[in-house]
Amino acid sequence: MTQLRTVQVLGGGSVGSSAHVRSLAAGLAARGVRVTVCAPAELDHAYDFRGAGAQHVPVPRRSDPAAVAALRAACAGADVVHAHGVHAAVRTAIALGGLRVPLVVTWHSRAHAEGPRGRLLRLLERRAARAAAVVLGASSELVDRARERGARDARLAPVAVPAPHWPADGAENKSRAELGAVDRPLLMAVGSLVPDKGYDTLLDAAMIWRHLDPMPLVVIAGEGRERARLQRRIEEAELPVRLIGRRDDVSELLAAADVALLPSRWEARSVLAQEALRLGVPLVATAVGAVPELVGDAAELVPYGDAAALSNAVIRLLDDPGRRQELAAAGRAQAANWPTEDETIAQVLCVYDELTQPRRSH
Repeated sequence: MTQLRTVQVLGGGSVGSSAHVRSLAAGLAARGVRVTVCAPAELDHAYDFRGAGAQHVPVPRRSDPAAVAALRAACAGADVVHAHGVHAAVRTAIALGGLRVPLVVTWHSRAHAEGPRGRLLRLLERRAARAAAVVLGASSELVDRARERGARDARLAPVAVPAPHWPADGAENKSRAELGAVDRPLLMAVGSLVPDKGYDTLLDAAMIWRHLDPMPLVVIAGEGRERARLQRRIEEAELPVRLIGRRDDVSELLAAADVALLPSRWEARSVLAQEALRLGVPLVATAVGAVPELVGDAAELVPYGDAAALSNAVIRLLDDPGRRQELAAAGRAQAANWPTEDETIAQVLCVYDELTQPRRSH
């Protein structure tokens, strides 16, 4: 039997999808699979796909003829191509036109849009779903959505992300000192600075926290197109909020926090939620998407867009050390039930074998 060759395709690459591809690349390469990752060059710098044992082919997140041609060349000769996200799936389907290569698509998340953009998004989702031999949805809701869009075969495939880097002794105090939260509560949020992450609601809640003594500090790690506008809001209202950009030490910062915050409009298997529960950091999150399914009873859940509910949940936790300890223990117990990286890789490899076995056995 010939060696299996797979191509993994990333577009812009969210934190979750990029970490998943890095994990997949390492796990598949360790099992003797030849792995090529097609992704923008900056993602290889951030996630070191070569260090995971994969070949990296720089392909920009565009659909112009040159980018599509580069993607097609990288996929030629592959046994199976695996695209991550709807936009990456559509570009890959175009690039594979005429090539008899099965396409697997993982839906990590979903976007929200209204009007013409919403109609375009539905068309893209339909194209991605119908082009795939198998769609793997990170949550039950995404599996249902893929089926509604015409997927021939859609399956639940919870994506495991690597376990967080455990901070060294004393790292918590160092992180709190760096962020300016030595003698005050530290609240931590992580994610791209885009509208669906709910940061306006978080800033509304921070207006209320200004009156607490000591005043909590909210730290948001991430970058995005909303940064300048959010920074103006913070400065104009003198809010106790810091935007610290993209960081490589998120696990260390998160471990130092008193409470983790996830105010998003929608999430599948949130990386922040997974890291917070594994680290034993109490989490306040919106009850949206797959979040309730992911966290169970191990987090405080609030409605999306409700600043008062978010604020009250945080204040209750800050006033109740016992409840924070309960959530820390419950979080670690909940995390123990999630699929491991090995289980995730084994499930994906089974799909690949199912799609390629007849061809590769000759």
